Amino acid sequence: MEEIRFEQLSTLSHPQRMEVFRLLMRRYPDALPAGEITDVLGLKASTASVYLSALREAGLITQTRSGRSLLYRANIAALRGLVGFLFNDCCRGRPDLCPPEALASLQGGPAMSDGKYNVLFICTGNSARSIIAETLLRHLAGDRFNAFSAGTRPYSELNPIALATLHDKGFDTAGLRSKNISEFQGPDAPKLDFVFTVCDRAANEECPAWAGQPISAHWGLPDPVKATGTEAEKSLAFQQVFGMLKHRLSAFTALPLDTLDRISLQKAVDEIGHPETEDHA
Repeated sequence: MEEIRFEQLSTLSHPQRMEVFRLLMRRYPDALPAGEITDVLGLKASTASVYLSALREAGLITQTRSGRSLLYRANIAALRGLVGFLFNDCCRGRPDLCPPEALASLQGGPAMSDGKYNVLFICTGNSARSIIAETLLRHLAGDRFNAFSAGTRPYSELNPIALATLHDKGFDTAGLRSKNISEFQGPDAPKLDFVFTVCDRAANEECPAWAGQPISAHWGLPDPVKATGTEAEKSLAFQQVFGMLKHRLSAFTALPLDTLDRISLQKAVDEIGHPETEDHA
């Protein structure tokens, strides 16, 4: 077993292989085609193939086939084993050496404390999907959740069709605005309990780790802003995203947050965004 862990550490010691692995971790539980990985990281196809092969041989990622495409996903069970090896073997499980929050996460950790939870939805532009999510959560369970949204590169104005969609459904849009994620990363920012990315571009980007280790997940949604055709067809794209978010947030607000440990809660929010994905950890 030690030989496997050493091989995994050696594989991740290569900066570009680590970059591929980190991308797959950010997008987990998505399974990404090789072409998307090369595009996001700016790699040659042949180079990406070598890196993916090395990661797969080390057991750090899995490969599946969908039609003619090969799809790659981070192997969470392997990563958990590797991190556990580092803490238990290298640190000898000493609490003065091992970060207590990391050890708690490996063991499941306690359930979340009762109270009002802060939830942040992130998209690139913060003009449509994340704005809809923020508004919906506030409407569905504003007594239990403080809902926020932000963008990695926010637009100056909100998408007019997104606002029209919310307005037509009776939501107040007067206080909505685009915000940069930097508003939620300083010492005066609210302590976040959950962070959800709702667009692939935002999930692909390198961002600093969030303070306090909030539960995070990727809930990728199609971009309604890219819809073409008649005004009715464009509006339909926004209606569909609204419906998807309402379904996911209804499931999220129904979770027994005060009884689930961190691992169980993480699995639950992953499955809400990807109900067809099983965690093989």
